[in-house]
Amino acid sequence: MLAVFAKAIAKPPEELSFPILGSNNSKTPKEILNKFQSLWPNDSAIYNLPHGNFMALSHHDESPIHPRSIVVLDDIFCIFVGSLENTAELRHYYGLPRQATEAMIVVEAYKVLRDRAPYPPDQVVKELHGKFAFIIFDVKTHTLFLARDREGSVEFQWGVAYDGSLVCGDDPKIIREGCGKSCAPFPPGCIFINGSGLASFDHPLNKVKAIVQEDDGGNIMSVYFQVDLFTRIPSIPRTGSAANWAGPAEVKGEQMFDI
Repeated sequence: MLAVFAKAIAKPPEELSFPILGSNNSKTPKEILNKFQSLWPNDSAIYNLPHGNFMALSHHDESPIHPRSIVVLDDIFCIFVGSLENTAELRHYYGLPRQATEAMIVVEAYKVLRDRAPYPPDQVVKELHGKFAFIIFDVKTHTLFLARDREGSVEFQWGVAYDGSLVCGDDPKIIREGCGKSCAPFPPGCIFINGSGLASFDHPLNKVKAIVQEDDGGNIMSVYFQVDLFTRIPSIPRTGSAANWAGPAEVKGEQMFDI
């Protein structure tokens, strides 16, 4: 999978651009897309979005235990890689039919966050048990939502293109060629929402900070992100629905368009 979103929409972390100092050899979004299409000309689907954004999917070299899929529901695009262990439970909780895929479940979870209640995003993603990474883009609200499972079981990288656009996907080679040094693994157990930034869904009150790696001359070579368990984020205590949210783990018992 591959997705590119303009800087004004995605608002990537500033730290991702730190290694751009000096020779970075990053590429434009169009060059990155052309590279993706040239690698798999007969096995790729491109979804052009407003403002030059796009999402792309290929099933080439797809792992049978980490399949890739895309759905488009109510102007919400979702690429999902991997699998969930509690799909039956989640289908029941969100009122979905048996044939609902993991990507459909994730879109429904996002719609709950957007429309139905003031649920904290970390609480919703925490209920997804499995090995996964996903990219959601809501065309109506211009909301970008990224997530990766706790163990980092599925390859997921992100970086910054030549024009400052955010690039993310599950092919490290494409991300490195497109972003040069301005790329890093997406941190396991984390979510990113444009407008609110990067957060851990297991430690939502702890800061996810960038760790800069320098050479002997003090030049920034790379950046990676990890949860800082010693730094707390000031916050207002959750009350009402947000504090008492009953997720799928507490539920007793058990037309969408799939592209």
